[in-house]
Amino acid sequence: MDRDGDGPSLDRRNFLAGVGSAGAALVAGCTSRAKKDQFELEGDIEISGSSTVFPLAEAVAEQFMINYPEVNISVKSTGSGGGFENHFCPGASQFNNASRAITDGERDLCGENGVEPIELTVATDALTVVANNNANWLDCLTVNELRQVWSRDGPETWAAINEDWPDEPIKRFGPADTSGTFDYFREAVLGEEHDHAKDYEPTEKDNLIVQGVQGSEFATGYFGFSYYYNNPDSVTAVPIDDGDGCVEPSVKTAKNGEYTPLSRPLFTYVAKDALAEEHVAEFARFYIEQSGNQELVADRVGYVPNTEAAVQSQLETLEAALEEVS
Repeated sequence: MDRDGDGPSLDRRNFLAGVGSAGAALVAGCTSRAKKDQFELEGDIEISGSSTVFPLAEAVAEQFMINYPEVNISVKSTGSGGGFENHFCPGASQFNNASRAITDGERDLCGENGVEPIELTVATDALTVVANNNANWLDCLTVNELRQVWSRDGPETWAAINEDWPDEPIKRFGPADTSGTFDYFREAVLGEEHDHAKDYEPTEKDNLIVQGVQGSEFATGYFGFSYYYNNPDSVTAVPIDDGDGCVEPSVKTAKNGEYTPLSRPLFTYVAKDALAEEHVAEFARFYIEQSGNQELVADRVGYVPNTEAAVQSQLETLEAALEEVS
């Protein structure tokens, strides 16, 4: 498997080709800082990592490039693990988005290359389980049922889990094992006692998961809430019952703590030494400031924004790192 993945990407050329009046209106309120500062930044920024965090990083990068036309930001969707292994830790990208925390092994790899990752929380996600729109029989899944669906040693048919369900093979579509979503799902749902199913179609592209689920009434998949939020008619989100009744994934249920165990923090990691470059430091600040932007994070992308306190806490973490490299 190609651990780089081949997901979507954003850079200045395709951003400028695609931005329209709606995008201009969204960023209009974010240009005052650039005008107030009365200086121009320039340089390139490479962002790798999570397909889940990609739409948020893409939206923030679009805003920043309007504010600072001489900065070019390239955002690539490589998967959290693929980004750490092939881009960030080797020093090829200044930022790596992740839908789970960096592992000890990844920190060691970064250390071997002289890269010190600074962890910044940028949003909260409601990881979403989806089904075919014709699967009216699948109106909710308990965590135990979800575990059976995705366990390597689990049943092969839906009826083997629930006798009221069709006696048809389960067709599974999900993220590749380079994905932080894969890692988080394995930890939160399967636990240490169960391995993740191998009999499924892995990909770093959420749209391919959707296409697979659309192809069969007996298919299911999972990915970050943002893709479902922006494509709500493509597939059906399955409510999850963690013991207190069925709860649908949403910005609201992730924010208020009802949607468990699939609510999770989303991160970006910045290479500490890269913060010595002014345009990288300013973008890192901007990213954190925008993490509390309700219109961008929730209304546009579909994640839970950071609270004011969380934004301030992350800025303090960033400023501490900046002081050490200045």
